[in-house]
Amino acid sequence: MTYPSLRQSLVLAGTIGALLGAAWPTAAQQPAPAQQAAPLPPGSPLIGRPDTADAKRLAPVPAPPLAAAADKLPVDKLKAPKGFKVEVYASGMPNARSLALGDKGTVFVGSRLQDKVYAIVDKGGKREVKIIASGLYRPNGVAFKNGTLYIMELSQLSKIDNIEDKLDNPPKPTVILDGLPKDEAHGWKYIAIGPDNKLYFEIGQPCNNCLPPEGYATMRRVNLDGTGMETIAQGIRNTVGFDWHPTSKELYFTDNSRDWMSEDLPNDELNRMTKVGQHFGSPFCYQGNLPDQEFGWGRKCEEFTPPIALMGPHTAALGMKFYTGNSFPAKYKNQILVARHGSWNKTNKLGGDVVLVNIKKDGSAGPIEPFLTGFLENNSYVGRPVDVMVMKDGSVLVSDDWNGAVWRVSAGGNARTATAR
Repeated sequence: MTYPSLRQSLVLAGTIGALLGAAWPTAAQQPAPAQQAAPLPPGSPLIGRPDTADAKRLAPVPAPPLAAAADKLPVDKLKAPKGFKVEVYASGMPNARSLALGDKGTVFVGSRLQDKVYAIVDKGGKREVKIIASGLYRPNGVAFKNGTLYIMELSQLSKIDNIEDKLDNPPKPTVILDGLPKDEAHGWKYIAIGPDNKLYFEIGQPCNNCLPPEGYATMRRVNLDGTGMETIAQGIRNTVGFDWHPTSKELYFTDNSRDWMSEDLPNDELNRMTKVGQHFGSPFCYQGNLPDQEFGWGRKCEEFTPPIALMGPHTAALGMKFYTGNSFPAKYKNQILVARHGSWNKTNKLGGDVVLVNIKKDGSAGPIEPFLTGFLENNSYVGRPVDVMVMKDGSVLVSDDWNGAVWRVSAGGNARTATAR
């Protein structure tokens, strides 16, 4: 074997060293590889957000962690039609959401982000807020029937019997239905008891926009003991409010349409269920006439039940009730009040109000007009309405999860307030 001479080795080593030396400054000047962003958790509302500077400015608007102090509530900013009065009904309830009314006048308030359910009681002309349940997980849904309070958490339904007789020492809720999906995206639930004496709720679409697994994006109902669960409608992305027409007994409900299609499409919806088994479009078709860009291929919007009213793009139409009281002017009778929580994925926010949807004799929707405004000021929220409820005296309550308060709208009357003890 022939080995290179010492001279050849030195020449070779020098050549290699020179090459490495020339290359080193270039290598040192190369930028470090960009760090990959952490993947978004399943169901994140940011999944599908366009990779543009303007879109990246848009994200959910978190509510303040604490309820607003009584003297900081923006009552002077809220406006109702002439002849109506807006006042604070009660405050000091962080993340106040769904409302239910007891036989003895107790107002029950659920929460999506807190672990508590509240009760607002009237004692000798003074209102007091009590915590009647805690340690719960997303107890958004509350409903009341024949002395029993029903509470819907993320994945289970429970009840407290004779609750209005036990407000000072309430027992732990008794679970009557469990094993429901635990998906966080659209997993919180609104509940209501229908004229058929069954409890209704939705299993939301567990994503912004996807082909939901079997059983999701559905409206369901159960007996009041938690048995007999059945699916009665499909294609419902995320409803957080429904009620029954006072005379036809048909179910009407809001539905939040998908995000990230555009700032101005699709509209949120007000729907009407006329029979069991209807499909309301999601994720194939939105607002009744807009095929989805991804899942609308091979489908037609005519296959699905269209909404009766468009509630505005990304307005987050949530709680709704037919006005069945007698103290408002006659034009409000049997019409729908809808709380629009307000948009977050629009550069110029929309919603943040309560609107009146006029319902025609045939059950279809007519004009939509403002009822309670002022929650949105200079493109920023000073409050965010969630649910509406008609009281026995004909006044209307509106929950506000931004301020942790409940507002009262009445046709005249005296104002008074309450705070949590």
